[in-house]
Amino acid sequence: MRKLKVILLSLLLVSSFACAGNKDYVATIETKHGKIIAIFFDDTPVHKSNFIALAEKGRFDSTEFHRVMKGFMAQGGDVFTKEKLPPADWPTLPAEINSKHFHKRGMIAAARQPDGINPEKRSNGSQFYIVLGKVYSEEELLVNMSSLQSAFMKYIQLGSQEELKNEYIRLYDAEKFDSLTTLLISKRKEIEESLNIKVTKDITPERIEAYTTIGGTPHLDGEYTVFGQVIQGMDVVDKIAEEQTDFRDKPISPVFMSVTIEKMPKKKIEKQYGFSYPESK
Repeated sequence: MRKLKVILLSLLLVSSFACAGNKDYVATIETKHGKIIAIFFDDTPVHKSNFIALAEKGRFDSTEFHRVMKGFMAQGGDVFTKEKLPPADWPTLPAEINSKHFHKRGMIAAARQPDGINPEKRSNGSQFYIVLGKVYSEEELLVNMSSLQSAFMKYIQLGSQEELKNEYIRLYDAEKFDSLTTLLISKRKEIEESLNIKVTKDITPERIEAYTTIGGTPHLDGEYTVFGQVIQGMDVVDKIAEEQTDFRDKPISPVFMSVTIEKMPKKKIEKQYGFSYPESK
């Protein structure tokens, strides 16, 4: 009889864990422009639980999207300034940088202090940003621009490249920096062959696909913890990014937020928001 009870209890526990695994937390970030719906990743547990705890206690409410840069990101959730906590006392979170999660459009990542004072890349304990970014060509993604620039300067010193050198000087003097970038990239292959060097980066097909279609901010990869994703409402983030800003990139007309959390079955999340969990693929 006791053995039967143990078996029944074990089955009940397994069933409970299975049910818990079939549900997830959904955040609704409400703004004057509309609602942003987001989920958070299980493999960034510290950041996920921290965001949920702050939201459930209402601590995000009345914070702003205080730093907005069109074509880059929208940052908000400055709980500790709202609560008048001195910056020196702001809590931080350990980095949970995971190569699976990168800065494609719609990703949510944690803000942080720069490496000079934060070499461990610890995250701010409340502030987050939503990635906007831009669409890249495959060539732009593959090229290591710092290496290419250095190699290009060596290349144009060759006597055979006088015409290219003059073109570089002309574009530089005219401050046509986008055209300069295009020129450098167009010469990549011949520079690699001539100087016998490699100026390209290794990047996964998944990232190439994302950055060349929906876009993002690839230069932030590996530097900040990406811990969530917008699953509905990127049009709202775009509207926030259209706000007129001051010299600090802060919207002149404040964009306040309130955040609520709801636990929902994953199947419902997939059906309602068109999001697909990796285990469902």
